This record gives sequence, C-alpha cells and structure tokens, in this order.
Amino acid sequence: MNEAAIDALIENNPKLAPSRAKLESMAPGNYCLHRSWGFGKIVDFDEAQAKIVIDFEEGEKTGHAMGIAFCVDKLEILKPNDILVRSRTEVDAIEEMIKKAPADLICEILSGNEDKAMMASEIERSLARVIGPLKYKKWWTATKKVLEKDPRVGVPNKKTEPFIFRDEPVKPEEEILEQFHGTRNSKEKILLGEKLFALSENISVIREELPEILAELTDAIQNTKSLSQADRLHGVWVRNDLARDLHEDVELLEPSSASILDSTNDYSELASELPANFFKRYLDLIRRTYEDKWQPMLEDLLRNSSGKFTSECINFMMEHGMDARIAHCLSRWLNDQTIKGPLLLWVVKNRNSKKYSAIIAPLVSPRLLSAMFYAIDYEALQNASARRIPLADLLSEDGELIPDLLADSNVETAQDLAQTLLLNQGFEDLTKKSLVARFIKKFPTVQTLIAGEGSSTSEEDGLIVSQASFDAAKAEYEGLIMVKIPENKEAIATAREHGDLKENSEYKMARQDQDILLSRKNELEVDLSRARVTDFNEVTNDNIGIGSMVELKEGSSGQTQRYAILGAWDSDPENNILSYKTPLAQQLLGKKSSDTVTIEVGGNTQDWTVLKIERWVDQK
Repeated sequence: MNEAAIDALIENNPKLAPSRAKLESMAPGNYCLHRSWGFGKIVDFDEAQAKIVIDFEEGEKTGHAMGIAFCVDKLEILKPNDILVRSRTEVDAIEEMIKKAPADLICEILSGNEDKAMMASEIERSLARVIGPLKYKKWWTATKKVLEKDPRVGVPNKKTEPFIFRDEPVKPEEEILEQFHGTRNSKEKILLGEKLFALSENISVIREELPEILAELTDAIQNTKSLSQADRLHGVWVRNDLARDLHEDVELLEPSSASILDSTNDYSELASELPANFFKRYLDLIRRTYEDKWQPMLEDLLRNSSGKFTSECINFMMEHGMDARIAHCLSRWLNDQTIKGPLLLWVVKNRNSKKYSAIIAPLVSPRLLSAMFYAIDYEALQNASARRIPLADLLSEDGELIPDLLADSNVETAQDLAQTLLLNQGFEDLTKKSLVARFIKKFPTVQTLIAGEGSSTSEEDGLIVSQASFDAAKAEYEGLIMVKIPENKEAIATAREHGDLKENSEYKMARQDQDILLSRKNELEVDLSRARVTDFNEVTNDNIGIGSMVELKEGSSGQTQRYAILGAWDSDPENNILSYKTPLAQQLLGKKSSDTVTIEVGGNTQDWTVLKIERWVDQK
C-alpha cells in the first residue's frame, strides 16, 4: 500500500488518520494475526475497493478480501523477526531450535517482545501456533526444566510472575542464593535449598557459602509452627545433601531424620505429604531406624498408600524379599473387605504385569470386583464434592476388566455383583448401563434381573413389603448415607487428631461405629433392591396369602387367635401382625379353611386349625 493510496483512504475516511503507521505496515508480503481467523499473509491490495487480500492458514481461507476501515483495528501486523513469521520464512532454523535447542527458541520469543518479559500463557499462545496446538504442551513441559538452568532466562517462582530474558546472563545458583537468603518463609527456603543442590553439579561453586546455607536450613527445620513433619523431614534431607561435602556423617546433625521420625504419630500421613522423589528414601529410613519392626510398619504403610507411593512400597518390599508377605496381606485385606481404593487401583492396573504376576494373579476373581464396588461406593459417600473417583473411572475405561474378573464366576455371583453395581452411588446411570452390558455379554440371564422380569413372591426372587415399611427402610438408608456415615467420618478425623492411634480409644470406637454403619448400609441396599411393594389387594378369601387376616384355633387349649399376615418388614407381635417370613405364616400360606398346620416353637409342637380367612385390607 503506497503513500498515495494511504492519503486517499484517510481523505475518504478521516477516522483512519491516527492509524497511518498501521496502514503503512499493511503491505503485501507482510504477515498478520486476525482475532478470529488466526495467522495469515497479506498478498495484495485492491485500491479500487480499498481492500487488502489475505491468505489465512486456518481453514485454508485464501484470497480473502477485507475492507481497510473494517480490519485496521482487528489485524495485528507481525514484524519480520516475530517467531511466528520466522517459522514460515526460516523453517529449517526454527525446526532445528525446536528439536535441539528449545531454550534458544524461548529466548528468541522473549527477546522479540518489547518488554523482553512474557507470562507463561503468552508464551504458550506463540508455541501453539509455531509447534502446534497439541504438540507444544509436552515440549513446553520439558523445556521449562531446561530453562531453570539457563542463565539467560529468569524463571518465575510464581504463576503470577513472567519469564524474563536477561541482557546479562546470571548463573542459576546466584539467582537462587539471592532468593534463598532473602526469604523468611521456611518452606520456601527448603525448596530453594533443594533447587540449589540440584543445580550445583559441582558443589564447590557454593562451598564458601555452605556453612551459612546449612545454618539457615537448620533454623528453618526447627520452625514447627509453620512446617508439617513431612516438611521438616524434607528439609533435613535437603540440608544433609548439601552438607555431605563438609561433614563425614550427616546423620549426626540435629535435628536428624530419625529424630523427626520418632516424633511422628501417623507414618502414612507423613508419607502422603512427602515429595514423590523422596518416597524410597523414606522407606529406607524406616528400615534403618526400626530394625526390629520395619516390616509390619511397611505393611501398614502399604495398606494406607496411594498413587506412586503404593508402587514404591511394593517395589521396596520386593527388593527386600517380602514378595510372599505382600501376597498374604493383599489376600487377607481382600477377604476381610478392608482393602482400600488406591491399593485396588494398583492391583487392577498391574494385573497383566509379569513382574507382579505371582502377587496379583491369585487376587483376580469376582471377589476383587466386589471389593472394588464397595470401595467405589464408600468413596462416593465420603466425597462431598464432584471429584472423580479414579477406581470408578478405570472400571469404566478398561473394557477388559469386568470380563477378566468374571472369568471364573457363576451366574448367581454375576447377578449379585450386577445388582450391587446398580445400587452403587459412585457411577452415573449411563455408566451403570454400560458396565452392566459387560455382565450381560458373559451372562445373558443378567438381563432379566435388570429388566425386572421373572419376579415372583418367592424368597429367592424378592421380598414382599408394604409401602409404609419400604418408606421406613428407605428413610433409614438415606439417614445413614446423608447423616450418620458423614458424621462418623468427621468423628474419625477428629479422633485422629488426638495423637497415637494405638492408644486412642475414641478413634477405635469411631472405627467400630463405622463398621456397624457400613454393614447396616450394605444390608439395607440388598434388602431394598429385592423389595417389591404391595398394597395387599391381590389376596383372596379362598386361601391364605400375604395380606390375609386369619382366625386360628389352637389344638391343645382350644383358644382362638386372629393374625394378620403381612409383608416381610411389617411384623408387630403385640398387635398380632406376622411377617409372612415367620415360621407360623410360612406354614399357613396357601392353606384353606378347616386345614390344620403343625409347627414347633421352643421344642413344643402345636396344631393350628384355620377357622376363617378374610382380607386384611377389608378389616382396616
């Protein structure tokens, strides 16, 4: 766009005058960014229509004409040294940096910015266009680690701070030392000390300052008010790593790792708060500190472990010849239904691993699936937020898991497990249907259970109950999951805060209450799933059924008695209401007037003759 064309545009539209510099840059051959259409190249200027013609890469939108007045504030004209432009004009050079010199590419991006500083989100937007919206993420994650050691780049400590390109390179050790000495935050000082050790391949670089560094770290570790036990143990290890160049035996420094371990009440909680790269070091510390009891301590840690710590526990125990003990513990916890979700997650994820086959193979059974459903349901009840349940997600995503666990099952067991799944609160309805389909594929008869077909009044098919008793049972169930179980969870958490769990009676009582509550919850789930509500209107006067009012004569005394035979949960002996599940009611069902039944109660035999049969609903 020449000067005369620009003068003509401004004359026709005086509002464009402040944008003269922008108009001058909108020349054919220059690259641009549009807010909606992305990256493009200006290829022509139509002077007659006062439009520029742009080829946009996204959607291959070529030869697109845009009015100058319309696009002047919507286009960003890129400079020739912009990294996005260079990725098209210097393809080989940029590709070389992406593959072999990632830090150089970031330096080019930062130095091309007017302030030589950019937030991570700004850098990511550039990378998405240069490398690709999917490929850049993994590349950027790896590059950030490289930048921490690059003296040309100031890497932010917080997400709210920018990456900075330095005119004069600064050694990372010098920058971290300055931050280390400047901070009063004990936890931050420990983290900076760890960075310092990681960057100082040659510890002599900071040798002169080591005594002061160690003194500051020791003071930080002593801060028990702001640091957890895990933070303090982490700090001891960082200090010891740095101190090995000055001390023959760092374990003699106080506080020592063993002394912090001795003052710990909950070893599992401590493990859960440690950085993952210290897990093995923690397990080895326990082994060395408690030579007479480290093995049962590791078993307890494994039982309460999760994530990477589970794998670390298993591998550490195997390295020390505890394979058989691991297998025994997993089998016992599975049989007792005390195995927890994170450990189950590890088992099913590694069920096809050759390394762990001797440990896991005996566990792959319907019992394992039952334990998974229990753990998922339990976590769903404890989870007040919408947080995902990893075990439930794995069960849904792994299409071979249910078939694998049902390989040695029979149809009755499969039906029970399918019913348990349908009652599970850890899955959405659509997910349940998808999972049940995997049951049906192996056991087609499960379909009748799901569809509710083939129901009858028999004990094995269901329980006949009144609406009132069903509502009462349902209310009890809802009270358990909404009130009592959450309250018990809080009671357990509160009791844990009181210290040593071995001597904590409140904690033991709360856990006993938990067992009772969960047992009752499971019992109600099974009963409610089998319940069939009736209004007792279908019964007749011809013979005795569920819903009959009967008049009986006792043979030895000649006395008469009236009983109502109602649902499984309606028993009320004081008001002469019998559940149809009682021995007398079971003998009477199907009998007619004048029939006699014999039952044995408390070692005594009694004969009862049916005198009269009426419908209970007619007597109310």
